[in-house]
Amino acid sequence: MSIERRIDVGGPKYRPAYVVWELTLRCDQRCTHCGSRADEARPNELTTSEALDVVQQLRELGTQELVVIGGEAYLHPGFAEIVRAIRDAGIRPLMTTGGRGIDRALAKEMKNAGLFSVSVSIDGLQTSHDLMRATNGSFEAATRALENLRAEGVRITANTNLNRLNESDLEALYLHLKSLGIESWQVQLTSPIGRAADRPEMLLQPWDLLELVPRIAALKQRAYADGILLMPGNNLGYFGPEETLLRSPRPGLTDHFQGCQAGKFVMGIESDGAVKGCPSLQTSHYVGGNVRQSPLETIWNQSGQLAFARTRTVDDLWGFCRTCPFAETCLGGCTFTAHAILGRPGNNPYCHFRAREHARLGKRERLVPAAPAPGSPFDNGKFEIIEEALNAPDPRPAILQMLKKKRWPKSMKLPIVD
Repeated sequence: MSIERRIDVGGPKYRPAYVVWELTLRCDQRCTHCGSRADEARPNELTTSEALDVVQQLRELGTQELVVIGGEAYLHPGFAEIVRAIRDAGIRPLMTTGGRGIDRALAKEMKNAGLFSVSVSIDGLQTSHDLMRATNGSFEAATRALENLRAEGVRITANTNLNRLNESDLEALYLHLKSLGIESWQVQLTSPIGRAADRPEMLLQPWDLLELVPRIAALKQRAYADGILLMPGNNLGYFGPEETLLRSPRPGLTDHFQGCQAGKFVMGIESDGAVKGCPSLQTSHYVGGNVRQSPLETIWNQSGQLAFARTRTVDDLWGFCRTCPFAETCLGGCTFTAHAILGRPGNNPYCHFRAREHARLGKRERLVPAAPAPGSPFDNGKFEIIEEALNAPDPRPAILQMLKKKRWPKSMKLPIVD
């Protein structure tokens, strides 16, 4: 199916139960891995009154949970009013944030507005986190944000982007987050989208999953015992020996990845009103309409750009994914990640089962940059896959040397700010 084709794929079977809404692209950090390249506000962002109308449309569509993000959502002038409206509409309001500006007063305002929980992004211990966030003191600020939110009675969680820069921090970071009293922790892979596409040296290679996924699974067992829920993001997995452990919210269940949910039960809204099936999808390929031009119900039910996952079949897959025994269930894994790597969905080299199959044959796949990203929000470049011996030398630069010098190489430098 052409993604531009408009078809009637709405009705009761699918609804945007879980929505992620970028209130503004304005941000107080310029993170090196930011998919939206957040910094300044987008031109013509939705006003508070327009946003309040969107809240009512989401209520009518049956939205259950709504995550406000940015940039930094708290930098939108109507932030608290919008959160209150979400709560009053019977939708559970949540937030994901870098946390730099969340002092005790803002934490109290968030609590009073009705935020159910806040997930603070912490990407490693102090050195690696500050380098990724391109901001000195960012780690301390994020830590204080969790402390301030907890003190005001807001449920606190955390999320982490894993890459070559910070993967060695994983176990120590868990202990830090546990000490702060988080209730859950989401870990995902840094995908080459937005600014991360400009820094291929920081990305994990597919064979890194051979070691990383078992480490995450071991931490999940540990987290169960500690009363913390550790869950993988949708671009981490799939179908290795630890799959059911990774995907299950509590012991004894046998959950597993069930394909991309973008446009099926998930919706993303950009700060200028553009609507996608998932907040991380590439803007240039997956925007199905704008709330200023069309009602959300019309966009959800009639836009082919939002409907791709509803109609995807094995025949839409290619490469290794087309031949995989889990193809019918997985359907190529995370759409935006596959598209960010190879320029189109349907073949995803960030896969644990795939890495294990190659390793069984004494091989591995290496991602090599082939075309740069143009430099716009939620953009991507393109990579090529090279198949080589499993024990081939690792051609990547020594990331630890970057950490010691607390800087990026000139080819991928982003100034650290105070």
